[in-house]
Amino acid sequence: MKSKRHLPEEHGYQLFFLIALLFSVVTAVFKPMVAVAESISTILLYLVFRGYLAKRNKEIMEHMKSRENDIEAATRGTIINAPLPMVIFQPETDEIIWSNDRFLAMTGNPEHVFDTKLSDVVPQFQCRWVTEGKHQAPEPVRVRDAQYLVFGNLIEGNLAISYWVEVTRYAWLEENYDKSRPIAAVLLIDNYDDLMRSIEESERSVLLSELNKRISQWADSTRGILCHYDRDHYLFLFEEGQLPELQKQKFSILESVRQVRSRNEVTATLSIGVGRDAPNLRELFHYATQSMEMALSRGGDQLVIKDRENYQFFGGKAKESDRRTKVKSRVVANALSELLSNATQILIMGHFSPDLDVVGAAVGLNAIARKRGVPAYIIQESSLNPAKNMIDDLARLPEYETVFISEEEALSRLNETTLLVVVDTNRPEQVQVPALLTRAKRLVIIDHHRRAASHIENPILSFEDPYASSASELATELLQYILEPGDLLRQEAEAVLSGIVLDTKNFTLRTGGRTFEAAAYLRRQGADTTEVRKLFQSDLQGTISRFGIVQKTKIYREGIAMAISETPVDRVTAAKAADELISMTGIHASFVLFPTGDNQIAVSARSNGNINVQVISELLGGGGNAAAAGAQIKGLSLEEAEQKLKEAIDRYFDEI
Repeated sequence: MKSKRHLPEEHGYQLFFLIALLFSVVTAVFKPMVAVAESISTILLYLVFRGYLAKRNKEIMEHMKSRENDIEAATRGTIINAPLPMVIFQPETDEIIWSNDRFLAMTGNPEHVFDTKLSDVVPQFQCRWVTEGKHQAPEPVRVRDAQYLVFGNLIEGNLAISYWVEVTRYAWLEENYDKSRPIAAVLLIDNYDDLMRSIEESERSVLLSELNKRISQWADSTRGILCHYDRDHYLFLFEEGQLPELQKQKFSILESVRQVRSRNEVTATLSIGVGRDAPNLRELFHYATQSMEMALSRGGDQLVIKDRENYQFFGGKAKESDRRTKVKSRVVANALSELLSNATQILIMGHFSPDLDVVGAAVGLNAIARKRGVPAYIIQESSLNPAKNMIDDLARLPEYETVFISEEEALSRLNETTLLVVVDTNRPEQVQVPALLTRAKRLVIIDHHRRAASHIENPILSFEDPYASSASELATELLQYILEPGDLLRQEAEAVLSGIVLDTKNFTLRTGGRTFEAAAYLRRQGADTTEVRKLFQSDLQGTISRFGIVQKTKIYREGIAMAISETPVDRVTAAKAADELISMTGIHASFVLFPTGDNQIAVSARSNGNINVQVISELLGGGGNAAAAGAQIKGLSLEEAEQKLKEAIDRYFDEI
């Protein structure tokens, strides 16, 4: 039933007629005939008024109806004659209900597409965004040779309407803009001095000519600009559009340069730092130099790309060779002595769950601070850790009564003149007390791991050498330049030596001439190798647990041993199990997975040098060095973590 519409004046007139009737009633008391005449007149006037109102309402309704028809006709005309391609379809079935002529022309169907699925006409179109209540497709849709932005919404009857806006030219401009953005790369022959040592001048010219030829041919393929601006440095500018092809070729220049050898059998290696996606050219070159620093800190012989957000690493999978000289150690020792002379105290910390290498390096630095008359404090974790026995033995010495402090005391002691030294890690998320990093004004890093994308930034002194066997070895090199004979306690020498023994697996892995020199120095300072060996003895339960893990070993691919412990074990036991596996014939890399009890799966990895386990561990979010690495996997079950490890191993071999 249609509802009645009343004009605003109608209610006022009804009140007027009501008063007139009441007046007639009052008049009837005195003059009945006059009252009858008044009543009849009032009723007649009311009827005439009602007729007028009915006519007027009818005219208004007809006018409104005609306007509605005009609007509906205009709407239909707008849809049919719209300047944009339009289509109405059922989102649930993807069936086209109606389309205008422009949509037919867009899709190349001159007649009609009714009763056809929209995905058949436009294969790239997905209608999920419409059903999710969104009003624009997430990506442009390609139709024939054109690209379109698609807008739309749900309408009555479980239908959807979409509008197609051609953006072919804008998409082309965007694509070409991205492809033409500049990329800056700094190239460095990172063992130039070794290549040129002990060869004749004529041979040097031939060697440099061959290197220049290979680098120039590689650069020419990108139509970029190559500038040889120093004896071992190049600046290379090219466009973003060339980068995917270089990545597809796995940056073949790295392998090409490795094929160049000097007469003294030194293989040339190249490091490349690449900067991209920078706001300006100056920042672009800064990205390239930062990438170069990252590549060198990871051992060189690789390519690193830096953009606004992160780093990407390529190469660096070859066997590492020692390229160190004593010059850097002497320079760092002098710089550290200068820093200590301006410090009121020194705080030393390593990675969480510190091992013997952390304690060994920390003890060496404490000896240096004692020599310089600066109080030193080593942060000790309250929980059980692999180096607890060593810490307990040192704490009984008079010189170490106040050296080991808690995390809380370290935070309370920190002030503007405190020198904070981080040993055996360069990653902020792995340190014992992350809050110290943000509060300390002066920071020093001493580490032997390859730098990861996530690394501690802005230290005032950094002694990072991926060719060193351990942080304790680096600390020993500093000791030799700062201490006098007799300054180092016997127990301190044994602590530092134990760190070297731990990370070299008793001088069997990552051991160079400098490693033996460091060990010989510590031996002269009184280190007893028998006492050091006792630190590595296992109890009966630990031995049983280790061999229980080894018994569950499976071989993945060729020469890769994977063992999984379904129950939590300590990190030392897992590491020893990985060491046990890598000592077996035919095993090139070993991985032990075990739950840590805090909803994490830990991975301990070892290599005999043929496989770079650090690269694999980095794919899992971890790190380390080529021979020994590890990772923490959060939120996954053992089976899921095992699958993720296999995928990382597969990716490693695919990218070699």
